[in-house]
Amino acid sequence: MTDMQIDVAIVGGGLAGSLLAHQLSRANPGRRISVFEKKTAFAHNVGESIVELGSHYLIRRLGLSSYLYERHFPKNGLRFFFDSEGRDAPLEAMSEIGSSSLPFHPAFQIDRSRLEHDLLEVGAKAGVEVRRGVDVEKIEVGTAGEPHRLLVSGPDGSRSYEARWLVDASGRQRILARQLGLHVDETILDNASVFGWFRGVSDVDQMGPESFRSRVRYTPRRLSTMHFAYRGYWIWFIPLQEGVTSVGVVCDKRFFDPRIATPDAFFAWLRQHKAVATLLENAEPIGARGLDHLAYGTRRFVSPDRWGLVGEAAAFPDPFYSPGTDFIALENDFVADLIARDLGGEAKPALDERAEIYEQFLQFRVEAALRLYRNLYPVIGSYEVCKLKWDFDLGCYYALWVAPYMLDRHLDLRYLKTQLSQRERVLSALANFASFFLQIEKHLTERGAYHRRNLGEYSDGRDRIGFLEQVGQQYSEREAIVRVQEIFNGIHRQGLALLDAATPATPPEDRSLAWFATARSLVDG
Repeated sequence: MTDMQIDVAIVGGGLAGSLLAHQLSRANPGRRISVFEKKTAFAHNVGESIVELGSHYLIRRLGLSSYLYERHFPKNGLRFFFDSEGRDAPLEAMSEIGSSSLPFHPAFQIDRSRLEHDLLEVGAKAGVEVRRGVDVEKIEVGTAGEPHRLLVSGPDGSRSYEARWLVDASGRQRILARQLGLHVDETILDNASVFGWFRGVSDVDQMGPESFRSRVRYTPRRLSTMHFAYRGYWIWFIPLQEGVTSVGVVCDKRFFDPRIATPDAFFAWLRQHKAVATLLENAEPIGARGLDHLAYGTRRFVSPDRWGLVGEAAAFPDPFYSPGTDFIALENDFVADLIARDLGGEAKPALDERAEIYEQFLQFRVEAALRLYRNLYPVIGSYEVCKLKWDFDLGCYYALWVAPYMLDRHLDLRYLKTQLSQRERVLSALANFASFFLQIEKHLTERGAYHRRNLGEYSDGRDRIGFLEQVGQQYSEREAIVRVQEIFNGIHRQGLALLDAATPATPPEDRSLAWFATARSLVDG
């Protein structure tokens, strides 16, 4: 049997794989790209909430803006509700972190089954070979410049391929990661999830008194990713087209038994929360599934031997801030850039250096994301502590990740080297603030004050970001430092104010970034 010669083999046609195929076909017309997908049809799947970085990738890099507005929903940000200790507060009484308008940058709620199907159809029309209902029976990973070999079988028989580039986009199957022993266990963040889809969920924008709707200027809460936050777990509601709503729970296993994966058991558990039960009063569950462990890493994202892992075939941290497509954007950009440079004839030493820098940056990015969640699920059920953490996390997200991505700085080796030189300081600062948030949670809990402001409060989730309108515009390194320093000092002052016993008699002095980035207690200094 003669091998079919191709430039790129993509194993998996789900979200990461279909997006990469679309990206490659747009940037490299005429190249031989093949996608091998096991499923003949896509079903609903989690990963429906797309935030700003991932949305920027979809609309600018892939040109999907009109399609997303026409076939999916615009996203009205992330929105958080906080309950009483007895989980019996009506929705309109809950404290809320949200907004009164759509985000400054487009974001979307996607029906993954529709998006993946549509992207593969577009790819096929653009010349991508899309094979569905097939199994990749064997992969021989090439080394030292040798091509990769694949044996693919389907209803039309078996076929052998010889590919210059190999990309694993097989999701949690993680075909290449398992074959090469790349899987890295995440042993600290032990979270599980149960999720399903419902028809007939009540419209949150028709609920509650007039004052509940007017306080957000009648912006459609329904188009938000709604989080109902509790100590150790949170429940999401994500609207999809055709009357379907994605509903799920993510939990720290220390606080919750996730063995509720049947539709009936899941539905019964959700109804133990009054506000959630009201939304689901007339809803019909379509199905439910579960994942026993969410977070993991990989020893390698991209290799000088011309292979890469993208999406959940590589790594996944936690879904609290909907980062999945953000990571796909970075991974696909890096893989697509390496492929284009290689096919364009760039010298191998330069390619190898770039691959190594991309690798180090992705590892850094995953580790930074994990530090937003490790051991921190106990804090999210308190409006006061979660608001503090949200302000910190969102400010850092816009300043450190979204702003440079929108300017393509992640493809500039000089920029990446500078970021990597700051790696340990960034991670140390994240660890310091994580400990700070836990100290505040402990302080409030010991005083019976954890839930004290969980009812009757509203705050705009963007009110602490003074540079929001500048995100996406050119900025200097000095401006970036000032932004981050303002975020750190602002959160530090607010946190000390919550620690009544530890609050100084006078406001604390502003600290340098070096102070925050040195391992220490942010309470005692």
